[in-house]
Amino acid sequence: MRAEREVFADLAVLCCQPGYVHAVAHICFRDNVILHADDMKETDIRKMFSSSRLIRTEINTLLGLMIKANIDWMLPSPRTVQEYIDATEQLLEELHQCLSGEFWSGLTKEAVESGFNPFECGEVLREPIFYSGEAAYNFQYLDLAVRKYAADAQWLQANRGFNIGHASRVAKAVEEVHADHFSAIRERMIKQHPDESTMLTLFAFTADEIAVKTNLATEIVRRVLVAFELSSIERNEGFNALHDFNVITAMPLLRMPGGEFLSLQAYSLAEAIYESPHHWMYQDEEYRPTLSKNRGDFTENFVAERLGLVFGNKCVHLNVDVFKTKSTKVSDVDVLVVWGNRAIIVQAKSKRLTLESRKGNDQVIRNDFKKAVQAAYDQGAACAKCLLDKGYRLVASDEREILLTEGIEEIYIFCVVSDHYPALSFQARQFLKTESIDLVQAPLVMDVFALDAMTEMLQSPLQFLSYVNRRANYAEQLMASQELTILGYHLKKNLWVQPDVNLMLLSDDFSAELDIAILVRRAGVQGAATPDGVLTRSKKTTIGRLVKEIEARPDPATIDLGFLLLAMSEQAVTEMSRAVDRLAAWTRADGKVHDATFGFKEGTGITFHCTDEPAKVASPRLKSYCKLRKYREKATKWFGLCMTSTGPDVRFGVSLAFPWTQDEKMDEKTKDMREAVPIDQALQVLMKGRNRVKKIGRNDPCPCGSGRKYKKCCLN
Repeated sequence: MRAEREVFADLAVLCCQPGYVHAVAHICFRDNVILHADDMKETDIRKMFSSSRLIRTEINTLLGLMIKANIDWMLPSPRTVQEYIDATEQLLEELHQCLSGEFWSGLTKEAVESGFNPFECGEVLREPIFYSGEAAYNFQYLDLAVRKYAADAQWLQANRGFNIGHASRVAKAVEEVHADHFSAIRERMIKQHPDESTMLTLFAFTADEIAVKTNLATEIVRRVLVAFELSSIERNEGFNALHDFNVITAMPLLRMPGGEFLSLQAYSLAEAIYESPHHWMYQDEEYRPTLSKNRGDFTENFVAERLGLVFGNKCVHLNVDVFKTKSTKVSDVDVLVVWGNRAIIVQAKSKRLTLESRKGNDQVIRNDFKKAVQAAYDQGAACAKCLLDKGYRLVASDEREILLTEGIEEIYIFCVVSDHYPALSFQARQFLKTESIDLVQAPLVMDVFALDAMTEMLQSPLQFLSYVNRRANYAEQLMASQELTILGYHLKKNLWVQPDVNLMLLSDDFSAELDIAILVRRAGVQGAATPDGVLTRSKKTTIGRLVKEIEARPDPATIDLGFLLLAMSEQAVTEMSRAVDRLAAWTRADGKVHDATFGFKEGTGITFHCTDEPAKVASPRLKSYCKLRKYREKATKWFGLCMTSTGPDVRFGVSLAFPWTQDEKMDEKTKDMREAVPIDQALQVLMKGRNRVKKIGRNDPCPCGSGRKYKKCCLN
């Protein structure tokens, strides 16, 4: 294997060849443009997950090397363009092998046996940092940039002559103009000789075209474009290794010989609009304190707004102070969510991965992570302990005291960063140091873009918390390049990992249907706004309706039941729903009581009790049975639901949660109870029992398992 610097040098020579810009334009069209007719489907974007596709960081590397010399705009022959492309892909693949090869450096048998972890080495982390998946959709960058810099509008207007709202509209218009160009270019290319064909004109545009699309003054449009335009004399002299600063990331627009602007990657322009203004303002020393405050306010306010979309604004509290005594403040929570007996603590940071970290400096990587994530977790863990201690007071920003009327059963800690932090989930696995705290789940580390997508797709409190619960509990068993992959897998398959699975690696294409749904909801693309999966398949079933009822009245007991039901597979939901529907049909037909009991391996279970009897009769009977059944199954939790014969709808419920202990009297009472029904056999067992009903004598033990005689229990 050649040295990385040799490969990089050869790539630099290639990128400065005459007409190379046409090869890059072809690559950008091939790997970044999605063509589809009518509704966008998963097959339309499948190519975006191909291992042969060049990603944005690779293309930016080509552009950064190309501008090291005067760009030669001449159009090479199709054969030469193809040779450029083939050589480019070969060198980039070799470069990838160089970075991947660092993993094996020092990985000997003796090192492994002594506990050596190659992923703790900065040189090894360069590979996941460079090749990590995209943190955000381009429209997220543009929409959130408007929010991020809203408080800085006065500075931007005074120093740049536009605000970020203008810049966002310009960037969106650039994509629209590109789309408009496509049909005309396609028709022209059909008529052209192949030697005259190029994709370069697809990505070109003028300020006047953008002004028409945005309805902005041409001068404002021009100021925006010039702010992100690379100077024709810029030679990117500091870009001499893969992880050096590449000026093309901050100024991605080029100017063509005819005066047109050129945007080869719309994503890069959107990212620059989100990140570059911060660097402009940071140069103003007097403005730095204001800039820092505005960044923090943006992150906290945005997180609170998105969580309010899920839980309602009454359950979301911003800037909560924690007091030990009446006046002694010990900590604070950026955003606190209290829903039933669950709480979410969010600690947000505006720290970024520095350039030195990207170069593989071990100590700097750890320092950056400590400032961006570890500090957030440590503060969140300290606040979680306070929430569980009645000796502390929680005071919201409006001076109101937050009273936790119900005992908190679970606390989730979110560590949220406001910028793209490459390989964030991967670094969290390696570097985050956590402590074991009763009732506090493993922390979730994410950026604002991932939280935005989660709250967009999971706008039901139970659905959101159910996903968060499993995402936290499977933290050590799951690995993916980004959070969106795991979210996409959950929406499609219902996140579940078997206990005997040590590690499940998810490929990026699991986010395909999520990508389409977000594009439909946010970018106006035609297609399915919800992936076919957990959000669509069970909502019309009886169990799906039951989950909706639980959300409407989030009592602590019913929240646990909601988690139990949401964790079931699609098949289990269908079978259980059909069984409950059958019970209701029998009760409607004969007016009698009918039951079905289901046990789960996790030490929980549920009994459905279908009757139209008065609650004063049905309630004690259901509670008695659930106590016996819980004991029989040696369960720690058991739920009982009394259902009407119509609907069927929930009348009332029973929740029993306490440790199992052996009792001789209970042993005697439950010795004749039948086994709980496996869900996948529920309907079959019910029908079998219905068809072979054994006559029960008045003095026989009641089949419900209460231990009483039939005449004194269910007969009447």
